[in-house]
Amino acid sequence: MKQSNISFSEFCDSFPKTNNFSYEGKRALYDYLQQYEEDTDTEVELDPIAFCCEYSEYDNLEELQKNYTEIKTLDELKEHTTVIEIEGTDRFIIQNY
Repeated sequence: MKQSNISFSEFCDSFPKTNNFSYEGKRALYDYLQQYEEDTDTEVELDPIAFCCEYSEYDNLEELQKNYTEIKTLDELKEHTTVIEIEGTDRFIIQNY
């Protein structure tokens, strides 16, 4: 990420204290963005406010369905947007659409 090589700790510390993402969610988002940079050879700007606007974390599919009533399954959601699953949990992050 821009600002040279950002560590996970620096990534976490850059977020506002609004709890938009859990610790595990930040780890999943960080790993996703790092992989995106590597795969696309595109540098992502470290902009936590933009990340908070562009991505949302959900505890489970039922919570997501309160905002996206047309979505019935996680596979269906993946047809509409990027889904970043949080390992070892039912939680996930989506790129808002």
